[in-house]
Amino acid sequence: RKAALFNIERAAILTKLEEAGIWYMPLKGAVLQDYYPALGLRQMSDNDILVDPSRKEDMKVIMGDLGYTLEHDGVVNAVFKKPPVLNFEMHTTLFDEYVRTALYEHFWDVKARLVKDADNGYGYHFTDEDFYVYLVAHEYKHYSGSGTGLRSLVDQYVYLRRKSDTLDRAYITDELEKLGIVEFEAATRQLAFHALDGESLTEAEEQMLDYIASAGVHGSMDIRVSHGIERRGGGFTGKVRYVQHRIFLPMNEVRTAYPTFAKHPILLPLLPFYRLGLGLTSRRKSMKAELKALAAKSREDTPQ
Repeated sequence: RKAALFNIERAAILTKLEEAGIWYMPLKGAVLQDYYPALGLRQMSDNDILVDPSRKEDMKVIMGDLGYTLEHDGVVNAVFKKPPVLNFEMHTTLFDEYVRTALYEHFWDVKARLVKDADNGYGYHFTDEDFYVYLVAHEYKHYSGSGTGLRSLVDQYVYLRRKSDTLDRAYITDELEKLGIVEFEAATRQLAFHALDGESLTEAEEQMLDYIASAGVHGSMDIRVSHGIERRGGGFTGKVRYVQHRIFLPMNEVRTAYPTFAKHPILLPLLPFYRLGLGLTSRRKSMKAELKALAAKSREDTPQ
């Protein structure tokens, strides 16, 4: 029922974008679900759609007219929700500037590499090769951040089972090398096929599978905090730098997550207090999980 609701509602949204002359492209699960054997096998908590960034305000009006409430309005995406289960992320770019610079730069001018749909006026799609490169890049973003769940392996497996005989592997390898993730793709691809075809796993594959499985569906705060500390040198110094980073966000993160504060720099001294307020109210669960993960990491690193 949920999958059917998403499909019906996505069709309604795309119709309105067509009527407004706004170019668009469905992303990730909205495309991948068609490669699974039956409706509903590819579960989705939301649908992602890339839209013309110059028409973002028009898109927001359309979503409001369709009965959606704007839950988050960032530089990368705007999140809209409507009861009982509908959740749409309308993207104006594919990657955060501050998360992985190489991914952000590679996909910044993404329109230039898209192919026009043949059966509508404003819809676009990736080539099969570029879709796979984006699939792997998106998986890597989560894998190296807060982790990625088992579904990512199944997506990779299902897509390659359908497309591997026709894909231009030389092109894909070249693009993955530009992004610095060619080894990551090879490791996850081999793990996906070995695990899902019931073959024996190497020790390294077992470790990777355990890591992926431990992240749940949408990643783990424990993994996110651990990676954040490691990227800042690890140990006590890494923890201090991590805490400083979380309190005083760099401007590239402010531009993405809190664009109003970026547009009005005079407000920046108030941002830590604003974020604390969010942490005590609407983001209380997330802040509590982050503090718990940081405390656990501290105990883990303390000599017994």
